[in-house]
Order: sequence, then C-alpha cells, then structure tokens
Amino acid sequence: MDFSSKLLENAVYEMSQLPGIGKRTALRLVLHLLKQPGEQTERLSNALLHLRNDIKFCENCHNISDVALCEICANPKRDRSLVCVVEDIRDVMAIENTSQYRGLYHVLGGKISPMEGVGPQDLTIASLVEKTKKGEVKELIFALSSTMEGDTTNFYIYKQLKGLDVSTSTIARGIAVGDELEYADEVTLGRSILNRIPFEGSLKAN
Repeated sequence: MDFSSKLLENAVYEMSQLPGIGKRTALRLVLHLLKQPGEQTERLSNALLHLRNDIKFCENCHNISDVALCEICANPKRDRSLVCVVEDIRDVMAIENTSQYRGLYHVLGGKISPMEGVGPQDLTIASLVEKTKKGEVKELIFALSSTMEGDTTNFYIYKQLKGLDVSTSTIARGIAVGDELEYADEVTLGRSILNRIPFEGSLKAN
C-alpha cells in the first residue's frame, strides 16, 4: 500500500495493530478521523491516554476499575461467599449483562497455555487461593471457556484448592465447547450459571 504522506502511513500502521483491524480498515478509520473536527480526535486521544495511564485493577478481584476497589466488590448487596472465576473483563461484562448472578468475581487475566508460554505464575491464581484460604468464600464457579486451555486452568485451580473448605462448580454446558463467554447470548449464559454443576461431576463426564 503506497502512501502520499509519512504521517498518514504511521497513523495507519498504528491503527492496524489493533485486533481485527487490517490495513484497509485502518486507512478508512484514519481518513474518517481526518474529516472530523479536530476536537473530536483530541477527545479520542485524551480518552485513550487517560485509560492507559489512570486505569486501575481492583485489589480484590483484579477487574479493571477507576478506583482501588471496583463497584462490584464494593457493593454490600453482593454475595461475598460466591466467587465466579473468569478469564478477563469481557467475561465479567457478559455475565453482568445476564442479571442472573449476584456474587463476586475473580479475573485470572488469561488461561494456562504452554503453547503460548502462559503458566500458572502468569495468572492471578495465587491470590485466588489465598482469598479462598481466608474462609469467606464458600463456592467457586469456574466460568472459563470450554476449551483445552480453559479445562486445564480449571483443573489446576481445583487441585490447588485441595483440603480447603470450599465447593467448586462449573457453568452448565449450555455454552458450546470452544465458545467464548462474551459471544454467548444472555439467556443461554444466564441459564448456564443458574444450572451450574459440581466440578467433580464435569470431570466424570469427561
């Protein structure tokens, strides 16, 4: 792709680094921004800078937040004995949209994947185990996608919890194998949480 401007080329290159954005789409977006009032582009750039520099991670669940404790963890009406274990913020948003879950979350920040060089030490598994040891958590719901990496991560956490007084469950397989939670419709996802099964049962099924 030939560019008449180095500034345009640089902007297109940076835009194309975003997931799902190819060079042609990046060019269309950059040219669109050029047509907009300068204040709009400035607001966009400021929003991105503030996001990058000021975003925090909840000290309790590792969800992204504007303050030290996210709104979900700070809500006294949430059931603190129930913790849903998810991969990232997108899963929290998907489950919250169902309005079927009133517990807390724990965001792992990924899944165990040796092929991608992601091990247990790269996730927030240690803090989840420490949180569980305190005794307030009575049930952990594994809500990772039903992939090999998701199942491996579930089993690893399950083994780390051995001997602790906590029950473990997994969302019902209303979510198709290999599907990510963020793409599930709200009704299906909500039912999968409400109809969750003991984790030991899922091991026997496999």
